[in-house]
Amino acid sequence: MRIPRFYDPQPLSEKSEIQLSDEVVQHVSRALRMKVGDQLILFNGNGVEYLAELSQVEKRKASAHIVETIQSNSETPLTVHIGQSLSRGERMDYAVQKSTEMGVHQITPLFSERCEVKLPEERQAKRINHWQQIAISACEQSGRVNPPLIAKPENLKSWLAQQDAELKLVLHHHSEMPLQEMKPPSSVALLIGPEGGLTEDEVELAQEFGFKPLTLGPRVMRTETAPVAALTLLNYLWGDLG
Repeated sequence: MRIPRFYDPQPLSEKSEIQLSDEVVQHVSRALRMKVGDQLILFNGNGVEYLAELSQVEKRKASAHIVETIQSNSETPLTVHIGQSLSRGERMDYAVQKSTEMGVHQITPLFSERCEVKLPEERQAKRINHWQQIAISACEQSGRVNPPLIAKPENLKSWLAQQDAELKLVLHHHSEMPLQEMKPPSSVALLIGPEGGLTEDEVELAQEFGFKPLTLGPRVMRTETAPVAALTLLNYLWGDLG
């Protein structure tokens, strides 16, 4: 039986006794009905994970003894920062979840010209927390130990100007050069348009900031599908797939 994994942001160390966070307690006590002596794996984003045993389980609190540190090889060596144009509801949730499973290091939601999502500043913190929790859950399921950062939404030009990755790509309907002919990078910035696509002016703006056009084939993908396909290809060429 697979040992359940949980993200707990507090400091963790081998041989220590800890009170589990409320989020973990909710799963351990109420959802899974785990008992004293049951094992679980904890991680807090420091690059490793910890085998622990429950030492106390109550309805609203639980504690665990950390048995040992486990080194992880679940993180890809390729650092990818996605600028994902905002999409509606479940589409953005899907993009965050699947990009996390595929190893993305950071996602910045973007406002672009054809973006139909209006996200007032007073609602942004709530949405960021929602997407961060989706990413954390995806890490728990997929075996990752470093949840990606979900950054505050930005306008497209501002995000473009900040990117300093070794390779910068914008998904478009043509490519300047096949990826396999490019020099292998250690970091990639990837711009993905909204449901209606980026405008020609936005693609040109991206190119002015050093982004190279990239197509993933003859078929038009949804905005939530594109990051999954792109991350698969990037990690196959330069990461840890294949």
